[in-house]
This record gives sequence, C-alpha cells and structure tokens, in this order.
Amino acid sequence: MREMLPPEYLDLETKELERRIRAAKDALGKRVLILGHHYQKDEVIRFADYRGDSLKLSQLAAREREAEYIVFCGVHFMAETADILTTAEQKVLLPDLAAGCSMADMADIEAVEACWDILRGKYPDQEIIPITYVNSTAEIKAFCGRKGGMTCTSSNARSVFDKAMGENQIILFLPDEHLGRNTGLECGIKAEEIFLWQREMRETYEQSGEERDGLRDEQSEQRERLPEHAPRLILWNGFCSVHQRFTVEQVERARANYPEIKVIVHPECRHEVVAASDLHGSTEFIINTVTNAPAESSWAVGTEINLVHRLAQENPDKKIICLNETVCLCTSMNRIHQPHLLWTLENLAQGKVVNQISVPADIAAEAKLALERMT
Repeated sequence: MREMLPPEYLDLETKELERRIRAAKDALGKRVLILGHHYQKDEVIRFADYRGDSLKLSQLAAREREAEYIVFCGVHFMAETADILTTAEQKVLLPDLAAGCSMADMADIEAVEACWDILRGKYPDQEIIPITYVNSTAEIKAFCGRKGGMTCTSSNARSVFDKAMGENQIILFLPDEHLGRNTGLECGIKAEEIFLWQREMRETYEQSGEERDGLRDEQSEQRERLPEHAPRLILWNGFCSVHQRFTVEQVERARANYPEIKVIVHPECRHEVVAASDLHGSTEFIINTVTNAPAESSWAVGTEINLVHRLAQENPDKKIICLNETVCLCTSMNRIHQPHLLWTLENLAQGKVVNQISVPADIAAEAKLALERMT
C-alpha cells in the first residue's frame, strides 16, 4: 500500500532537510543502507552509501547482511531486484512508489505470455530462449526463469546472447528493442533475421471497453506477420523514453560544433545513433571511459542528464556536454527527492516501515533463476 508523503515535509528548507536526513541516518547506523542509482539527482545521491547501476546496487545490498533496511533511491524494478537478491530478513524500501520505469511497464506479463504461446505454435521445432534486460519487472524475470531463459545487463548482453544462440534457437528479447537489436547485430545476426514484435496496446482497449476482442485481433495480426522461416531474434518493441530521444542529427550537430569531440552513447539508443557514435556501452562503461580519458578531451554523452552533469562536475579537466541540447531527464527516477528520503528514514528511526517492496516468494525464486543463469 502506497503511503502519501505528509505535506509538512514539502515545506522544509534545504538546510533543514539535509540536517534531518543526516541525523536520521546516523541514528539508524548500519541498520540502514542507502542505494543511489547513477541517474538520481545530486541532492539525493550525496546521501547514498553506494551509487551505481541497478543490478550492481542490488548485488552490493545482498552482501551487506548487517543492514536491516535497504532504501533504494531508484525505480520500482530496481527495488524488486534488490528484494529478490537480499535475505528474507532484510526489507527493501522505495521512497516514492510512483517512481516506476516506462520501459519495464511496456512488457506486460499477460501480453508476453500470449506472445510466447503464439511463437511456440508457429515454430514448434525451434527452441525459444527468453532473455530479459534487468530493466524489467520481477514477473518478467520470473517468466524467463521458468521458461529456461535468463536476464542480461547492458554490460554483458553480448555474452548472454552468445550463450543463447544456436542452430535451432530463437532469442525472444524483452523489453528494450534497441538494446536487443544493437546486441544482435554485434553478435552477427543479420537485420533480415530480426523480427520486431509489436506489443499489444492493452491500455487503449481497456479505455474503449474492447480489451478482449482488441487483444485477440492484435494477436491474430501478429501471427500473420511472423515469417514462415523462423527468425533468429524476436524483439519486444519497448524502449527507454530518455535514450529514445537521441538522434543522428544531434550527433552530426555535436561534431559540427566541436570538431574534436568524441560521441559516446548508451546501447538503449536507436541503432542508427549507436552506429553514428564513436563509442557505445553501459552506464559504467560511459563513466569509466570519460573519467579515464585524457585531460582537455571533449565528449558528447548520450544518456540521462543527471549523470552527464555529474560527469562534467567530477571531470573539470574535460569538456563534457549532453548529446541532446534539451534536457534528457528520467522523470520517474527524479520523483525521489530529499523530502521522500527524509520521510522514509525518519519513519524507520521510529520503527515504522513505509513503501516496502516485497516480491512474492514464488516469483522471486523464478526470477532469481534468470538472474543466476546469466553468469
């Protein structure tokens, strides 16, 4: 159950918020662990015990057995992963339950199961391996776990694809079509061997009152569109709302304005943007590459703006700009701010757990299988 932030927290001045956050954190000591995702704003991430990407943070939390409470300053699927990997005694909290991920939400479990049934009927002689990006719900990770599939990160996607590729195997990749396409092409899968599965527009049908008939019609259309010869890679057409906004035109403009600039982007970007860039890779790859680059080098970075700003602040010897001149902000991630963090910590200090994320045991067990198989 989502508890609302008391309005009095919104009226506090920044100095008072920070003083009380430090006081609550000190009072809790090692009983609490605060995790801050790279895309989180500076005003929150400065209180994090660890900062990193979603899976790394969850793995770090799993090692911190002393911590009774894991406060995840990220989004819903990240807190779910932390709950899956930590012990039953540890409690994972998300300061604002409205902090979700539109990409993760694009892979609805009922629609994915319907897709699976259609694919199994269409290609009975093929083994279908579902792979889900860690940016997915616990239900989708569990689906992959029970169907013999696995998860991947943007760092290890290629090695996971290599595991799954075989003569009579089809990869079903969820939920980000761009990471899936970029990885598939890198692994030698040809463009004509890739099929884009159009996710069902469930919300449209629910609003019109025609859900059942509408979904049935879409499933029939999907079945008709599938090629007779089995594709090697089927992509779910989800996407990241931030990385979707980077374009080839922005790459060209950056090069025109700064002839010496290097362009580095995340593989959640469209393939044409990745192809036009100098380098592409995970968030950690971007951070390490830019941080370790020579002084006076120039970089246009295609990822979330909070991270780009932080890179620029921490590397004053380099010119670092965001590839997109307009703000590329993860609005869901930025729902968590100091009032939410303070409210969460002060409740814990008083013995009250708010906004706990708890994945059912059966789903957690299957999801954990998918997470373990990728290593």
